[in-house]
Amino acid sequence: MGEPWKIPVLRFGRDYESLEQADVVAPASGEVLARVSQASPGMVRRDLQKHAQGAADRLRSMEAGELLSICERAGALFEEADLPVSEAGPAQSPDEFVRCLSATSGLPHSLCRSNMAKIRQALEGMAGVLRGLTRGLDLGVLDSGLVEQDGVELCYASNARLLGAVLPSNSPGVNSIWLPAFALKTPVAVKPGGAEPWTPLRIMRALEAAGLPSEALGYYPTSHEGASAILEGCDRAILFGDAKVAKAHAHSPHVEVHGPGHSKVILGEDEVDNWEQHLDVIAASILDNGGRSCVNASTLCVPRHADAIAEALAQRMLDVVPCAPDDPEARLSAFADPAVAAWCNQTLDDGLAVGQAEDVTARLRGTPRLMELDGATYLQPTLVRAPGLDHPLGNTEMMFPFCSVVEVPESEVVQAMGHSLVVTAITRSPVLTGELLACSSIDRLNLGSAPTTRIDWEQPHEGNLFEALYTRRAIHRQTDW
Repeated sequence: MGEPWKIPVLRFGRDYESLEQADVVAPASGEVLARVSQASPGMVRRDLQKHAQGAADRLRSMEAGELLSICERAGALFEEADLPVSEAGPAQSPDEFVRCLSATSGLPHSLCRSNMAKIRQALEGMAGVLRGLTRGLDLGVLDSGLVEQDGVELCYASNARLLGAVLPSNSPGVNSIWLPAFALKTPVAVKPGGAEPWTPLRIMRALEAAGLPSEALGYYPTSHEGASAILEGCDRAILFGDAKVAKAHAHSPHVEVHGPGHSKVILGEDEVDNWEQHLDVIAASILDNGGRSCVNASTLCVPRHADAIAEALAQRMLDVVPCAPDDPEARLSAFADPAVAAWCNQTLDDGLAVGQAEDVTARLRGTPRLMELDGATYLQPTLVRAPGLDHPLGNTEMMFPFCSVVEVPESEVVQAMGHSLVVTAITRSPVLTGELLACSSIDRLNLGSAPTTRIDWEQPHEGNLFEALYTRRAIHRQTDW
């Protein structure tokens, strides 16, 4: 074991090592991988008040094209370069970053690297990301505030000096959601997840190395009270959390909440008899990224053949088993907190005890769902055949590969399914397609046989950062005076 990494607070241009520090421990080995300086809520409040305007002015003085070039350079640095963790300490290589990220978050090395590639893609493709967010506006609008579209002059004004981001520990890929803020000339104050301080810090170090002013970078490991200070002290904020967190902030207009996805796959009447042809897509929707993303499918709705489909899907899920973190074939993540795994396992058992639902994978596997390997705790992929969406397990979501298969008449499925972050609808039916297109409780709709996990950077699936950070206002230019 080497010396733990010393992770500082980034205070908009200054690294700060605090007296209060928290250890980040690898659950499987007990190794202390980092000592993380903690920002007090008072420090957070003071810094946001003191630095917000200056940080915003610094970015607004730069041209949009320059910021896009910085993002592009940062993408390669993030994935390939040795980057500092603190000013005084050694640089961290990509391999060491992957080792630390895997050890504290539970993701195997293979998924850590795939998430690194996603973040690099977002940084290098930032011009395309902004095209999607702005719906094709000339990006010169970020410099002048004005743009002409279809012969009409439009005016956009920034309404946020700072963007706050309170992040989870479940998947590094969520960091791609706040990345466009810098290209949109908005500094960011981040609270990293307790078990995942690595990715947002490495992103900021890559941007800094690529030329982004350090005055635009706020990185605040802090308490729940400190997280509240970020949400309250930033003009706009992004918050990740469970259903309870989402409900608590549902009426906070300046906070964009990313809660459970409840993403789904629907097989239409016209395709359900061909279900075997779509098993690869359905399985990928459940299993990609270790099942940890809000875009992973947690419910499959079919009008018939539910038992046969559940059996076939469960058989495929048996191939995904716990492996050593550095196994290149590893596809399943361990839990950073074994207590969370135990809670998920008990929740599933309680739901099954209600009756009329079966854990098909458990019957086929013959081994416990909850298991340990080399000190790490796993939940093996689980496929439940549930009687309907109203069953306790019929429309629920877990932080591992879990899906329920339910039979729902096609004429009822759209009305019955509730909010869904992503829906993949495998159908050519104009009636069902029309109902889905008209449904306001779907954030992203995939029409055709495409996994729910497919990401299109030019079509954001949850929220729109440009619309959160900029306001379109009326303008009239009088020319005859």
